Amino acid sequence: MAATVTGQGVGHSFGDLEVIADVDLTVEPGEVLAVVGPSGCGKSTLLELIAGLTEPTEGEIEIDGLGSREDRLARCAYMPQVDCLLPWYSALDNAALSLLNRGERKDAARDRARGPFADLGLAGFESARPNELSGGMRQRVAFLRTFLSDKPVLLLDEPFAALDAITRAELQEWLRPILETRQRTVILVTHDLEEALYLGDRMLLLSPRPSRVVEDLEAVRPSGASRAAVLTDPDLIRTRERLLSLLDSSGTPAGT
Repeated sequence: MAATVTGQGVGHSFGDLEVIADVDLTVEPGEVLAVVGPSGCGKSTLLELIAGLTEPTEGEIEIDGLGSREDRLARCAYMPQVDCLLPWYSALDNAALSLLNRGERKDAARDRARGPFADLGLAGFESARPNELSGGMRQRVAFLRTFLSDKPVLLLDEPFAALDAITRAELQEWLRPILETRQRTVILVTHDLEEALYLGDRMLLLSPRPSRVVEDLEAVRPSGASRAAVLTDPDLIRTRERLLSLLDSSGTPAGT
């Protein structure tokens, strides 16, 4: 299911405003790349370019060697910052939406979406409307909808940014084994360095606008450990300090 994502000399401008400049990246099949950088530097724009929602003004982006906008759209599932659940649909029907949009029959789509509900801590809430779900539950439904699209590339745009710190930590622990065991290529945009270190196999650090790659770092973390154990691992602490130093030297406030 996973695919290779490559970008060469990627740049993008909105009129006279240059947002991204000469970005190169490679994401291997099954890899989780965490993209970090200051607010407004173009992280979300980079995801939109990869997804084929818009074309870069410079450079090329390819997925498994295919570079047209249509080819990228066909291979990417995009989860935006807000959950975008339809308020008149049940949680189950929201999760099944990507299957319904693909033409599957409603009963078959519901059956396929119902299976993972227990694994995601959503059992018993299949009939609930979005306004009856907590923020964390809404994000799980939104992720399931994205995952069920069966696209080889998942693009996650700060999926937990709107949640409180406790819920965000819980969902990070919930998401990590899913990403490890279900082979998809994942690009995760986040402003949270701990989230990047915990979930990412690599971190791509971007500069302030116009974005350029400041550093491409590999995460070295203990396998199978709890979130607390991972984030207190000496190697990861050193990597975090290096990221903070790079952010500070690039003109980004160290707390970003």
